[in-house]
Amino acid sequence: MSLNAVTHLNFHGQAREALEFYQSVFGGQLTVATYGDFGMPAGLPGADHVVFGQVVADSGFRVMAYDVPGEHAPADPGAPSTRRENGTTITREPFFLSVRGETVDEVTPVWEGLSRGATVIEAFGPARWAPAFGMLADRFGVTWIVDVAAEYLQA
Repeated sequence: MSLNAVTHLNFHGQAREALEFYQSVFGGQLTVATYGDFGMPAGLPGADHVVFGQVVADSGFRVMAYDVPGEHAPADPGAPSTRRENGTTITREPFFLSVRGETVDEVTPVWEGLSRGATVIEAFGPARWAPAFGMLADRFGVTWIVDVAAEYLQA
């Protein structure tokens, strides 16, 4: 038996757009089912929102997402709650998403893709602890770390 932990992101009407964006960055198969697909009448608000969605790529990347039902004030994606100060990460967020590769060439296209419309928290480049590291909040407000594992971190 094998277990996998998969990040599940919660949105307020932006799940489809976010999943399509992540598919454009990572490739893979996009699956989306709406509340309407599960019986909500088409005329009701939110029937076109995502009740289940995922992107699964051959590289092993996988993310899930859905739209939280009901009326909610969405987070302002232009105001990430994470910043760097004096070499330290300051945040109120309960988690980050991390994409770690074996080479700079492998992760550079991921950084470039995620950075479209993003707020860069720490520019992508060499770091004291890794051959490459960068942190950003994408246009949906999700904070990503993209890095290359240092030799002492590779298993």
